[in-house]
Amino acid sequence: MVNLESKKLEDFLKFLIGIFLLLIINNMASRAFFRIDLTEEKRYTIAKPTRELLRNLEDVVTIEVFLAGDLPAGFERFQKSIRETLEEFKSYAGGNLQYQFIDPATAISEKSRNQFMQRLNSKGIQPTNLFATEEGKQIEKLIFPGAIVYYGGQEEGVMLLKGNLAAGSQERLNQSIEGIEYELISTMRSMVMTDKKMVGILKGHGTPSQAGMAGLKNLVRDDYLIRDVALGDTELDKIDVLMVIKPTLRFSESEKYEIDQYLMNGGKIFWLIDALRVSMDSLGGEGSIAAPYDLNLLDMLFQYGIRINNNHIMDLNASAYPVVVGNVGDQPQIRPMPWPYFPLINNFGNHPVTRNLNAIYTQFISTMDTVKATGVTKTPLMFTSQYCKIRQAPYPLNLNQIREGYNPEAFNAGPFTVSYLLDGTFTSLFKNRILPDNIAKESFLTESTNTKMIVVSDGDIAISATNPQTGEAVPLGFDPITQQQFANQDFILNAIAYLIDEDGLITARNKEIKIRPLDKIKVQEGKLKWQLINLALPLVVLILFGVVKLLLRKRKYGRS
Repeated sequence: MVNLESKKLEDFLKFLIGIFLLLIINNMASRAFFRIDLTEEKRYTIAKPTRELLRNLEDVVTIEVFLAGDLPAGFERFQKSIRETLEEFKSYAGGNLQYQFIDPATAISEKSRNQFMQRLNSKGIQPTNLFATEEGKQIEKLIFPGAIVYYGGQEEGVMLLKGNLAAGSQERLNQSIEGIEYELISTMRSMVMTDKKMVGILKGHGTPSQAGMAGLKNLVRDDYLIRDVALGDTELDKIDVLMVIKPTLRFSESEKYEIDQYLMNGGKIFWLIDALRVSMDSLGGEGSIAAPYDLNLLDMLFQYGIRINNNHIMDLNASAYPVVVGNVGDQPQIRPMPWPYFPLINNFGNHPVTRNLNAIYTQFISTMDTVKATGVTKTPLMFTSQYCKIRQAPYPLNLNQIREGYNPEAFNAGPFTVSYLLDGTFTSLFKNRILPDNIAKESFLTESTNTKMIVVSDGDIAISATNPQTGEAVPLGFDPITQQQFANQDFILNAIAYLIDEDGLITARNKEIKIRPLDKIKVQEGKLKWQLINLALPLVVLILFGVVKLLLRKRKYGRS
């Protein structure tokens, strides 16, 4: 016969052993932290560089997200995705990351609400006037789809609603969801970095004026150190990325040698080169002749695997240019009209630099070809539309062409590639050639380490335009004629980040979240059926179960 006291003792010991095992498992799990993402596209998995940055935070990062309140379904999904991303961040940063969601519309008074919204606007968080239809009702609401990040006494605004404006509203929201991680973590990195990388902008050789470079420098200065670089500078090796923007004067062989050896030593180069010279001041009169620049760079780029052709692309997908279309009395009537020489680039390669970008504003852009270069991989980044034609240099150009109009049937030659990423091991232009005078042959390298460069066949994408009324420089990528802001800034920053980023943080832009929309017609047709299945069927099954059980009980106990 079993002793009752010994049985109780046995059960108590088993209970203690179970508690002890749970404590050991919990302790081991806390030391070996892991998460499993079972979604097909790994939407909850954040990039390894992101995890490393979050784990190494030395102070608390506070994030205020201004997307709260009563929102349409699409923006509720956007808000939920932001919250999920921040929760993932917090799981790695621990107590060093705090966040909250704030609705700017809940301010006590209209004055304080306006002041609050002006503050958000000053941080680059632009309002979006939201129009949506839900259940047959038109909804209008002003929202601020952005956040402010606080760290170590600093605060930076980050716009979270981005994406391609040419896409549909749901697709653009999806693109913004894909970019949440990168937008937040890149802002955090710029705030926590103490050792910033150096971006050098080549000066001389007829490159743009300081006024033209003001927008670019203001943009880059937030994330990197920046300095003007003249060839012959003994500290060129301290530059992490060298930007060569729209030179107009010839390079000597010794200057080309210096750029070549900078690349051979692992330097990164961002080329933004115009192939042809056009005088904009002459377009309204007798016109101008588009003729090639004599830069003496063609052989160098050819050696590295790329060729910029001496032509201009005319694209029907283009911005406008103001022209005089008539007179009212003695006053000329000026109207912006389509100008195919200013293509809007809205077709991109599948790469982190250009993923989910809005259109890029260009002026007088040229076609590009790749040539064989052993050890170099060429990745296309930007394309024109298919509605293009080519003007080979030299050719005459004047504004009368706008007034005369264009035959759309002639624009059928595209699309053309206008930007490439080249990466790998490059061969020196001066291999098997006589070196320039006064060059120490001992330091000459014939082949580079693994490095990369980006080439764009237009220098104007990095130059600030001038407001024709005030004469002041406008933000980079802003078209003062159409009053539209294009994605030139995003492209420039992404390109520099990709060239300079050693930890690969920009790979977070590769995240892809697939849209799986419901068929609205099928939903409407099958609405009643599925409502009955989800609401009535469980009740019917429960009732049948109760009836069957009752009959079985009656049958069993009725016999006895």
